[in-house]
Amino acid sequence: MIVLEIYSDPVCPWCFIGKARLDRALESRPDHPFDVRWLPFQLNPDMPAEGMARSDYMAMKFGDAQGILDAHKPIIDAAENTGVTLDLPAITRTPNTLNAHRLIHWAGLEGRQTAMVSTLFRAYFQQGRDIGDAATLLALAETVGLDRALIARLLDSDADRDIIAAADRDARARGISGVPFFIIDQQYAVSGAQPVETWRNIIDELGLPE
Repeated sequence: MIVLEIYSDPVCPWCFIGKARLDRALESRPDHPFDVRWLPFQLNPDMPAEGMARSDYMAMKFGDAQGILDAHKPIIDAAENTGVTLDLPAITRTPNTLNAHRLIHWAGLEGRQTAMVSTLFRAYFQQGRDIGDAATLLALAETVGLDRALIARLLDSDADRDIIAAADRDARARGISGVPFFIIDQQYAVSGAQPVETWRNIIDELGLPE
Protein backbone atom coordinates (compact mmCIF):
# COMPACT_ATOMS: atom_id res chain seq x y z
CA MET A 1 0.00 0.00 0.00
CA ILE A 2 1.02 3.61 -0.62
CA VAL A 3 0.22 6.11 2.11
CA LEU A 4 -1.89 9.04 0.93
CA GLU A 5 -1.79 11.76 3.58
CA ILE A 6 -4.51 14.36 3.33
CA TYR A 7 -4.25 17.63 5.23
CA SER A 8 -7.77 18.93 5.68
CA ASP A 9 -10.13 20.93 7.89
CA PRO A 10 -13.79 19.92 8.41
CA VAL A 11 -14.94 23.49 7.75
CA CYS A 12 -13.10 23.74 4.42
CA PRO A 13 -15.56 23.46 1.51
CA TRP A 14 -12.79 22.71 -0.97
CA CYS A 15 -11.72 19.81 1.27
CA PHE A 16 -15.26 18.41 1.10
CA ILE A 17 -15.31 18.80 -2.69
CA GLY A 18 -11.78 17.43 -3.01
CA LYS A 19 -12.70 14.35 -0.99
CA ALA A 20 -15.76 13.72 -3.16
CA ARG A 21 -13.62 13.87 -6.28
CA LEU A 22 -10.97 11.59 -4.80
CA ASP A 23 -13.69 9.16 -3.66
CA ARG A 24 -15.09 8.95 -7.17
CA ALA A 25 -11.65 8.18 -8.58
CA LEU A 26 -10.99 5.52 -5.95
CA GLU A 27 -14.37 3.91 -6.63
CA SER A 28 -13.49 3.68 -10.32
CA ARG A 29 -10.14 2.10 -9.46
CA PRO A 30 -11.06 -0.47 -6.80
CA ASP A 31 -7.53 -1.89 -6.87
CA HIS A 32 -5.99 1.47 -6.00
CA PRO A 33 -2.95 1.30 -3.72
CA PHE A 34 -3.81 4.10 -1.31
CA ASP A 35 -3.87 3.85 2.46
CA VAL A 36 -5.66 7.13 3.20
CA ARG A 37 -4.74 9.03 6.35
CA TRP A 38 -6.24 12.35 7.41
CA LEU A 39 -4.05 14.98 9.04
CA PRO A 40 -5.11 18.20 10.78
CA PHE A 41 -4.84 21.72 9.43
CA GLN A 42 -6.84 24.48 11.09
CA LEU A 43 -7.88 27.22 8.71
CA ASN A 44 -8.75 29.39 11.72
CA PRO A 45 -6.37 28.35 14.51
CA ASP A 46 -7.10 31.54 16.45
CA MET A 47 -10.87 31.04 16.38
CA PRO A 48 -12.36 31.36 19.91
CA ALA A 49 -13.04 27.98 21.48
CA GLU A 50 -16.78 28.61 21.30
CA GLY A 51 -16.60 29.65 17.65
CA MET A 52 -18.40 32.69 16.31
CA ALA A 53 -21.54 33.60 14.41
CA ARG A 54 -21.18 32.64 10.77
CA SER A 55 -22.49 36.01 9.62
CA ASP A 56 -19.83 37.84 11.65
CA TYR A 57 -17.08 35.56 10.38
CA MET A 58 -18.07 35.95 6.73
CA ALA A 59 -18.37 39.73 7.05
CA MET A 60 -14.95 39.91 8.70
CA LYS A 61 -13.37 37.76 5.99
CA PHE A 62 -15.16 38.89 2.83
CA GLY A 63 -16.76 42.23 3.65
CA ASP A 64 -20.17 43.09 2.28
CA ALA A 65 -22.88 40.83 0.89
CA GLN A 66 -21.47 41.01 -2.63
CA GLY A 67 -18.06 39.95 -1.37
CA ILE A 68 -19.62 36.96 0.35
CA LEU A 69 -21.55 36.02 -2.80
CA ASP A 70 -18.38 36.31 -4.89
CA ALA A 71 -16.53 34.05 -2.45
CA HIS A 72 -19.32 31.45 -2.47
CA LYS A 73 -19.90 31.27 -6.22
CA PRO A 74 -16.86 29.16 -7.22
CA ILE A 75 -17.54 26.83 -4.30
CA ILE A 76 -21.19 26.38 -5.27
CA ASP A 77 -20.28 25.86 -8.94
CA ALA A 78 -17.59 23.29 -8.11
CA ALA A 79 -19.91 21.44 -5.74
CA GLU A 80 -22.66 21.25 -8.36
CA ASN A 81 -20.22 20.02 -10.99
CA THR A 82 -18.97 17.37 -8.58
CA GLY A 83 -22.42 16.27 -7.45
CA VAL A 84 -21.93 17.49 -3.89
CA THR A 85 -24.91 19.02 -2.09
CA LEU A 86 -24.19 22.06 0.08
CA ASP A 87 -26.59 23.97 2.32
CA LEU A 88 -24.48 27.02 3.12
CA PRO A 89 -27.41 29.09 4.47
CA ALA A 90 -27.94 26.40 7.12
CA ILE A 91 -24.54 27.15 8.66
CA THR A 92 -25.03 29.59 11.53
CA ARG A 93 -21.72 29.21 13.36
CA THR A 94 -18.08 28.95 12.33
CA PRO A 95 -16.49 26.66 14.90
CA ASN A 96 -13.04 26.18 16.29
CA THR A 97 -12.15 22.78 14.79
CA LEU A 98 -9.62 21.60 17.36
CA ASN A 99 -12.03 19.13 18.95
CA ALA A 100 -13.23 17.92 15.56
CA HIS A 101 -9.61 17.18 14.65
CA ARG A 102 -9.15 15.35 17.94
CA LEU A 103 -12.21 13.28 17.08
CA ILE A 104 -10.78 12.44 13.65
CA HIS A 105 -7.54 11.38 15.35
CA TRP A 106 -9.34 9.08 17.78
CA ALA A 107 -11.45 7.61 14.99
CA GLY A 108 -8.22 6.82 13.16
CA LEU A 109 -7.02 4.73 16.09
CA GLU A 110 -10.07 2.53 15.55
CA GLY A 111 -9.96 2.36 11.76
CA ARG A 112 -12.90 4.73 11.32
CA GLN A 113 -11.07 7.89 10.31
CA THR A 114 -12.46 8.38 6.80
CA ALA A 115 -15.98 7.64 8.04
CA MET A 116 -15.55 10.29 10.74
CA VAL A 117 -14.25 12.84 8.24
CA SER A 118 -17.20 12.17 5.92
CA THR A 119 -19.65 12.49 8.81
CA LEU A 120 -18.19 15.83 9.90
CA PHE A 121 -18.30 17.23 6.37
CA ARG A 122 -21.95 16.22 5.95
CA ALA A 123 -22.92 17.52 9.37
CA TYR A 124 -21.40 20.93 8.73
CA PHE A 125 -22.02 21.56 5.04
CA GLN A 126 -25.30 19.72 4.54
CA GLN A 127 -26.99 19.94 7.94
CA GLY A 128 -25.58 23.19 9.34
CA ARG A 129 -24.58 21.53 12.62
CA ASP A 130 -22.10 23.16 14.99
CA ILE A 131 -19.13 20.77 14.87
CA GLY A 132 -17.39 22.74 17.59
CA ASP A 133 -20.09 21.78 20.07
CA ALA A 134 -19.18 18.83 22.31
CA ALA A 135 -22.69 17.34 22.34
CA THR A 136 -22.81 17.46 18.56
CA LEU A 137 -19.41 15.79 18.29
CA LEU A 138 -20.49 13.06 20.68
CA ALA A 139 -23.57 12.32 18.61
CA LEU A 140 -21.53 12.22 15.41
CA ALA A 141 -18.89 9.99 16.98
CA GLU A 142 -21.56 7.53 17.98
CA THR A 143 -22.87 7.29 14.40
CA VAL A 144 -19.51 5.91 13.18
CA GLY A 145 -19.27 3.39 15.99
CA LEU A 146 -17.07 5.18 18.51
CA ASP A 147 -17.76 4.69 22.19
CA ARG A 148 -19.77 7.69 23.36
CA ALA A 149 -18.68 7.50 27.00
CA LEU A 150 -15.01 7.21 26.08
CA ILE A 151 -15.18 10.12 23.62
CA ALA A 152 -16.99 12.22 26.25
CA ARG A 153 -14.16 11.64 28.71
CA LEU A 154 -11.53 12.43 26.10
CA LEU A 155 -13.27 15.62 24.97
CA ASP A 156 -13.55 16.72 28.59
CA SER A 157 -9.78 16.38 28.96
CA ASP A 158 -6.76 17.84 27.15
CA ALA A 159 -6.01 14.49 25.54
CA ASP A 160 -4.06 14.72 22.28
CA ARG A 161 -4.37 18.47 21.92
CA ASP A 162 -0.58 18.51 21.66
CA ILE A 163 -0.67 15.93 18.85
CA ILE A 164 -3.08 18.04 16.81
CA ALA A 165 -1.10 21.23 17.43
CA ALA A 166 2.17 19.53 16.49
CA ALA A 167 0.73 18.10 13.27
CA ASP A 168 -0.66 21.51 12.31
CA ARG A 169 2.72 23.13 12.97
CA ASP A 170 4.43 20.42 10.93
CA ALA A 171 2.11 21.11 8.01
CA ARG A 172 2.99 24.80 8.02
CA ALA A 173 6.68 23.98 8.39
CA ARG A 174 6.37 21.87 5.24
CA GLY A 175 5.12 24.95 3.43
CA ILE A 176 1.44 24.02 3.43
CA SER A 177 -0.66 27.17 3.59
CA GLY A 178 -4.01 25.89 2.35
CA VAL A 179 -6.03 22.71 2.15
CA PRO A 180 -6.82 20.19 0.87
CA PHE A 181 -3.21 19.16 0.44
CA PHE A 182 -2.23 15.62 -0.47
CA ILE A 183 1.13 13.91 0.00
CA ILE A 184 1.69 10.62 -1.82
CA ASP A 185 4.20 8.19 -0.34
CA GLN A 186 5.86 11.05 1.59
CA GLN A 187 7.34 12.18 -1.74
CA TYR A 188 4.84 13.78 -4.08
CA ALA A 189 2.59 16.72 -3.29
CA VAL A 190 -0.79 17.46 -4.84
CA SER A 191 -2.50 20.70 -3.85
CA GLY A 192 -6.16 21.60 -4.09
CA ALA A 193 -9.42 19.86 -5.01
CA GLN A 194 -8.12 18.06 -8.08
CA PRO A 195 -10.50 16.74 -10.77
CA VAL A 196 -11.52 13.08 -10.72
CA GLU A 197 -9.55 12.45 -13.91
CA THR A 198 -6.36 13.76 -12.34
CA TRP A 199 -6.63 11.20 -9.55
CA ARG A 200 -7.40 8.43 -12.03
CA ASN A 201 -4.29 9.37 -13.98
CA ILE A 202 -2.19 9.37 -10.83
CA ILE A 203 -3.46 5.92 -9.89
CA ASP A 204 -2.85 4.60 -13.40
CA GLU A 205 0.66 6.04 -13.48
CA LEU A 206 1.42 3.99 -10.40
CA GLY A 207 1.18 0.99 -12.69
CA LEU A 208 -2.07 -0.50 -11.48
CA PRO A 209 -4.69 -2.08 -13.74
CA GLU A 210 -7.56 0.10 -14.85
